[in-house]
Amino acid sequence: MEYQAEGYTKFYIVQALFKLMGEYDYHGITVTDITRKAGVGRATFYRYFKRKEDVLVYYLDHSTRDFIFSQRFFPRCREDYIDIVKNVFSRFRENMAQFRLIRQARLEYIYLDYLNKSFTAMFSREYPEKNDYTPFIYAGMLFNVSMAWLDGNCVEPVDKLAEALVDAIYFK
Repeated sequence: MEYQAEGYTKFYIVQALFKLMGEYDYHGITVTDITRKAGVGRATFYRYFKRKEDVLVYYLDHSTRDFIFSQRFFPRCREDYIDIVKNVFSRFRENMAQFRLIRQARLEYIYLDYLNKSFTAMFSREYPEKNDYTPFIYAGMLFNVSMAWLDGNCVEPVDKLAEALVDAIYFK
């Protein structure tokens, strides 16, 4: 029960930040602005986050957690990889408005850092035999393709995008 209250509070803080980002320049938004919009106190904000950027990291982590757990299988062929990448881009498209706000605020580095850490953790856990740079190759490709796709309003079909990305990395 306590976890649920914590989750709701974090959700309100995330929503408040994105609403404010839609109205104001990110760099001019203060923690006080966020807490007022979220209906929580400053102490509550600092209980969960050290700074505004941590709210965005939490958003990225929370929005991908369900996806990661739903993909708990090892891909065995090109089509499996394509399915996973299609799901990634479908989720990205669902969160396009938030990614636009992140890009507008020139905070893409938070997304790239998140991808780098996530891929590094996954590769050390699931593919320890791979080269230490491999996770950064995957993260960089996903980051650059998703940002270019966002700049193009995510109109390119997910299937075509997934095939292009997988074909760039998949070798039999």
